[in-house]
Amino acid sequence: MRKEDKAAVIEQIATVVNQYANFYLTDIATLNAAKTGSLRRECNKQEIKLVVVKNTLFKKALEKIDGDFSALDPALKGNTAVMFSDNANNPAKLIKTFAKGPKGADILKLKAAYVQEGFYVGAENLDFLIAIKSKNELIGDVIALLQSPAKHVISALQRGGQTIHGVLKTLSER
Repeated sequence: MRKEDKAAVIEQIATVVNQYANFYLTDIATLNAAKTGSLRRECNKQEIKLVVVKNTLFKKALEKIDGDFSALDPALKGNTAVMFSDNANNPAKLIKTFAKGPKGADILKLKAAYVQEGFYVGAENLDFLIAIKSKNELIGDVIALLQSPAKHVISALQRGGQTIHGVLKTLSER
């Protein structure tokens, strides 16, 4: 590959990394053609961009971006495919779905991830990454927590009104 072509690819990768909040580095070397096609279709359904990259070009693209991505260097060996997503845990769930092949062999492996400005290196972090809540899920939890005290106050006021009504009715009957 010519130097100009490499520079263009590096710039393109850096642009894609800047577009997405999260990315996962995976090893898809052991996937056959049918499984790879299935993985790509599933990525498209879940709005995950799957790109196979050369490690050196990806490393140089990360160097062009603000921030220190050197924690990912140990994972940039062998075959690497990058899953870009705005949702923090969708790629992790997808990796878990495609991880086991026939006879329990690992066919899709998590190498590392950059999720919510944190680095997770190694396949042992996959279950943790699946449990991370997305921004919308966290907002929903906060709204539910904020509504809870208001619901209790309204309920107490309604019960109090019924209690006063019952007392007044009893007094009027006497």
